[in-house]
Amino acid sequence: MVDVVDAATRSRMMSGIRGRNTKPELLIRSLLHRRGFRFRLDARDLPGRPDIVLPRYRAVVFVHGCFWHGHDCPLFKWPRTRPEFWHAKIERNRANDLKAVTALREQGWRVGIVWECALRGANRDIEGLAQRLVDWLKGDDARFEARQ
Repeated sequence: MVDVVDAATRSRMMSGIRGRNTKPELLIRSLLHRRGFRFRLDARDLPGRPDIVLPRYRAVVFVHGCFWHGHDCPLFKWPRTRPEFWHAKIERNRANDLKAVTALREQGWRVGIVWECALRGANRDIEGLAQRLVDWLKGDDARFEARQ
């Protein structure tokens, strides 16, 4: 299928997509901060560069976009243009995610993942999600995942 915009416009559009301080990430940070949690952001010294690091709880939180990390939810659809490129890119992202989680677990970190789909849509329960995240942080479970 042919792209609906020219290459220069598509390039400009794609360059505007942020990797940090996304709306889902800002929402999670706000929810945690309002509940008294203090954290570091984008820790370059940890595998996978987690979005939120809570050293006091020995926990990290990744806020994943469903498209970029190939989540199996209604928000993710394989692009029809340049499918070889996108399959390789998204599979590489998935492999990097798995490698980062494994390395963090080996270092003794608890890992939480909040998917974009958990924060979007008519049926979302932001306060319920925030409470589940807080309960996980205060508990001792090694993994947490919030999805649609």
